[in-house]
Amino acid sequence: MAMDQAAQRRSSENPRQAPRLLEAPGGVLLVEALLAQGADTAFCVPGESYLPVLDALYDVRDRIRLITCRQEGGAAFMAEAHGKLTGRPGICFVTRGPGASNAAIGVHTAKQDSTPMILFIGQVGRAHRDREAFQEVDYAAMFGGLAKWAAEIPEAARIPEYVSRAFRVATTGRPGPVVLALPEEVLSSRAAAEILPPVPCPGPAPAAAAMRDLELRLALASRPLMIVGGSGWTPAAIDHLARFAERQDIPVAASFRRQSLFDNDSPHYAGDLGLGPNPKLAERVRNADLLIVVGARMSENMTGSYELLPAPRLPQPLVHVHPGIEELGKVYAPDLAIHADLEEFCRAAAALAPRGPERAAWRHSARAEYESWTSPGEVHGAVHMGVVMRALRDLLPDDAILTNGAGNYATWAHRYFRYKPAGPQLAPTSGAMGYGVPAAIAAKAAHPDRPVVALAGDGCFMMTGQELATAVQYRLPVVIIVVNNGMYGTIRMHQERNYPARVIGTDLANPDFPALARAYGAAGYRVDVTDRFAPVFAEARARAEETRLPALIEIALDPQDITPRETLDEIRARASARSRD
Repeated sequence: MAMDQAAQRRSSENPRQAPRLLEAPGGVLLVEALLAQGADTAFCVPGESYLPVLDALYDVRDRIRLITCRQEGGAAFMAEAHGKLTGRPGICFVTRGPGASNAAIGVHTAKQDSTPMILFIGQVGRAHRDREAFQEVDYAAMFGGLAKWAAEIPEAARIPEYVSRAFRVATTGRPGPVVLALPEEVLSSRAAAEILPPVPCPGPAPAAAAMRDLELRLALASRPLMIVGGSGWTPAAIDHLARFAERQDIPVAASFRRQSLFDNDSPHYAGDLGLGPNPKLAERVRNADLLIVVGARMSENMTGSYELLPAPRLPQPLVHVHPGIEELGKVYAPDLAIHADLEEFCRAAAALAPRGPERAAWRHSARAEYESWTSPGEVHGAVHMGVVMRALRDLLPDDAILTNGAGNYATWAHRYFRYKPAGPQLAPTSGAMGYGVPAAIAAKAAHPDRPVVALAGDGCFMMTGQELATAVQYRLPVVIIVVNNGMYGTIRMHQERNYPARVIGTDLANPDFPALARAYGAAGYRVDVTDRFAPVFAEARARAEETRLPALIEIALDPQDITPRETLDEIRARASARSRD
């Protein structure tokens, strides 16, 4: 059948790329395969199990930037953050056994966050397999439940085939991590193989019948609410999403740690459905007569432990849009399931017939509730983190990148910082501590001209704080804000709620964080009153950019200010009263 004119034009503009035949050692084949797929950055902790790859990377060091990290968990977090930021698989190399075990946290984060990532692991020689050789692990079994695909490359000639498939699996449908094990002799032996070009895998467009169904449901709804989340978003998709919300006059909420998908200053933005959401937003979810969930997989945090949105079927109609068909109907039974690439769906949705002014009151009240929720209230100590977050928002341009790990300190950022689509939010929906610092390093490596700020609690920072040395080594001037309250705050909060006054295992004795930063070669500052934050941050950021070295600011937070809403004493008193009743 003859191609139509548009297809002919696309074919002439994008002629088929022919594979390139190359005879070389496996390590070279692997690196050439990465180059062919468009990789330009990789993160690693070196190991003798993949020395041929390191040697091959030496020859292309002007084309693939290799960032050597201080622990495999940090390297895997950096690769995950790179994938989250760019939409292309983040590349990580680690050695066998202990290295792979340390890197597992990054794979778990990539799985729960739907992030494209490829972890390469050195492996023992195949002649030694199944003898429990030194650091031997069956990686397909170890990562089978965490990765989208986990395999061992059996021979050098098949390396490009496996790498091509890894990129395709990591980026299509619901994105996620791939793990490939590299036996020693596979990397060192010579073979002839075709270096495969990238395989274009466009996502599906929404069915016309599904869009007509959506248009009808919107016409009948007076209190619709849209919830956005997930990964695979492009700038064009985000623009079309905003246009869709405006034309339909729909309030929009973001799922957990996906706030930057929608401009938080938009009159259509209603807040986030994460941990401890605005109670009025939760009530609005219950009262909506149509829920449109776009991109999010409807996880535990977004759905209020499956109680705010009771599984498996909601009381109100549910439209669920997702690029991974396996996610549709996986937990919730939607009334309308739309399997579509997010950009394709948002473009089609933005073209639907607009609504009149009848939803204005519903949308206005949603925005008013968000504005009230994000107005800082009273605190116990000398530092008001709500005011600090608002000051940080005012001090940064729209394209600044803010990262954080896990802990109660992050609740202030989620509630009081106003995210913009131009400045993506890099934070783990998996709840992984230690993510913020490595993610900031990866972000600065990818976008050296944009401000990058990492938020970390004292417990969170100490899990990957050694990567500050990586930032110094590669002259990546991130600014790290360490919120220090001397405890594992989230666990202490739950401890007081469930076992009031029986404190054990949650107190921390910390180093002098500014002095520690200076020991690494970074600048170090301390803030112990709210008004000091803005001038200290301005100085730290200016110095970091001038010296091309990172800066760290410790914020001394009163332990009583455990959440934006309650002090430790209030939590304890309420729990004690409940236990007496």
